[in-house]
Formats: sequence, C-alpha cells, structure tokens
Amino acid sequence: MIGLIGQKLGMTQIFNADGTVVPVTVIGVQGNRVVGLRTREKNNYDAVQVGWGENSKEKRKTLLNNFPGQKRPRLVREFRLDRTKGEELAKYKVGQELSLAEVKVGAFLDVTGHSIGKGFQGVVRRYGMHGGPATHGSNFHRHPGSIGHCTAPARVFKGKKLPGRMGGVRVTVQNLAVVSIDTEKGLLLISGAVPGKRNAMLLIRPSVKKPNVPQQVSEPVKKSA
Repeated sequence: MIGLIGQKLGMTQIFNADGTVVPVTVIGVQGNRVVGLRTREKNNYDAVQVGWGENSKEKRKTLLNNFPGQKRPRLVREFRLDRTKGEELAKYKVGQELSLAEVKVGAFLDVTGHSIGKGFQGVVRRYGMHGGPATHGSNFHRHPGSIGHCTAPARVFKGKKLPGRMGGVRVTVQNLAVVSIDTEKGLLLISGAVPGKRNAMLLIRPSVKKPNVPQQVSEPVKKSA
C-alpha cells in the first residue's frame, strides 16, 4: 500500500480475545482511485496521484483538463514511490480503484491530519505551565511570568513559550496499529486517536519507523447471532 485518503468517522472501543478494551478510530476509505501518474522520465520522480470523492460542481476547465475523461475528485494527494524498496509504478493505472486488500491486521500506519483548532490560548492551557498562586491577594494567576533578561542580551529569545494560537496545524501520528478491517464497507479501525474532528480528512501511509515496543493486536471478538 502506497497510501490512502480517509475520512475520520468517529471513535469507539472493541474487545480483544483476551478481554482487553482497545480504543479505536474508525476511518472510511471508500472512493480512493488513481487519477494520475508521475514518471521519472517526464517528472524526474515516480508518484501516484490518488483522488477521493467527486466534485460534480467543478466547471473550471483549467482544473478539469488535469483529469481528462474523468470527474474531478474532491480531494487529490500525491504519494511518491521508492524504487529501492521495490515499489513499481507499473502496477498502477489511471482509474484503478484502491482498497484495503493490501492492509493487514497488526500492521502499523502513520496518519496525517489537521488537529482541532483551539483559538488563542494562554500559556497554562497551551503549554501546561503551572501559573501563579490561586489564593486571595495574588494578582498573578495564569500569567507566563518573566520572559526577558537583563542588560545582556537585552532581548527575548525566539521560540519563547508565550500565549498564541493553539491547534489547527498539520500533525502526523506514527505507528498506529490496525485492529480490524471491513473491506465490504471500506472501514479501517486503528488503535488510538488521530488528528482532527469528526469527518476530517486524513492521509494514511505505511509506518516509516519501526515501533520500539511491538503491540500485540488480535482480532476483535465477534458477537454471535
């Protein structure tokens, strides 16, 4: 699997065979298809352009010409291939549907998305600072405190933790284990949480790094009829 575009549907929990409760995120990956290819001979690199959904209201010819013979997808992302790892461009064709056939239970994935925006926040919430005394008579409750120096260097260093905009940034969570797969409905159940709110768009790729502690993932218990 080179990568998939998914939509966060929500969170739930399942029970493993040993009775352990596992919190999981449900991601829908239906509608992934190949909409374009990038070759080393023409573009100096190999990549597959994956599209998700359809944008039937798109009328601009400058965008429609990028996808001749097909409707413009709602979202397009590009996944590069590495020939040194045996990834071949020949196995992909424009219009090919991408599914969960190559994803196995117990595999580890990296999920990229945008975190939930919290707006402008102070240092107590943004960085977890202790703050000042909360008792009567104190005027220093949730302030950051001193941020500068004396005569030398007579300035505030860049990167100082101060109040500011919190969240709403691109985040990648690594090494999330695949707990269960529903190929018919196009659902992927991944252990733990992923960035973004419900219905947020996500990029799913195979993990780049190996996990330090391998997680023991077993098939969830199926309820008998």
